[in-house]
Order: sequence, then structure tokens, then C-alpha cells
Amino acid sequence: MTFRPNPGTHTPDGPAQTPASETGALTGTLALLSERIERLALDMDKAQLREYVELTHKPWQLIWRNFLSGLSRGVGIALGFTFFAATIVWILQLLGKLNLPIVGDYIADIVRIVHRQLQINPY
Repeated sequence: MTFRPNPGTHTPDGPAQTPASETGALTGTLALLSERIERLALDMDKAQLREYVELTHKPWQLIWRNFLSGLSRGVGIALGFTFFAATIVWILQLLGKLNLPIVGDYIADIVRIVHRQLQINPY
């Protein structure tokens, strides 16, 4: 059994409340809660939370996606490093052709070492 004060009486929480003002306050509170729930639903939809929860219920699909992700990441890193290393060797070859006094000898040695390694171990 809950205690409910008579309309128009003073409550310990504040001034006297009538049923009409109490209804208006509840309506405002419900509207605010409804707005917040709608915003939360939109945020959850943007975060794709439903798809994540579905993936947790299908572990093999999650493993497969992670495998493909790791495989593509590894291939991308390998291709990127190959392109980067080839560009550096090409630039070093250009600098070696300039016959710079001190730096040119070191660069030529590096290029010769790289070419020798590529001839020994052709990948």
C-alpha cells in the first residue's frame, strides 16, 4: 500500500500538487524519456550494435571475417613495403649515378649489395 497525499496538501518534497499539475509533470517526463530512448536507438543503430551481437552468436563467421581481415592486411603490408623498398633502391641508384664525392661510394656499395642479394635469393 502506497501513501498518496490528498490533492492540494503540502508534500515534504515541495509545494502542494494537484492531480492536473501532477499529470502535466508526468507527461513532460514521459516525453523526455521517449526522446532520449529514440536518440539512444539511433545511436545504437549508427554503432551497428545489432550486427556485432549477431556476430557474437556466430563464432565461425567472426573467425572467418577476422581471418580475411588479417590476410588482406598482411598482403597490403607486404605490397606496401615492396613498393617502398623499390622506391628507395631506385632513388639510391639515381644518387649513385651522380657520382657525389663521398656519398656516391657508399650508395654504390649499398646498391651493389642489394643487387647481389637479389641475384643470390630471387624471391
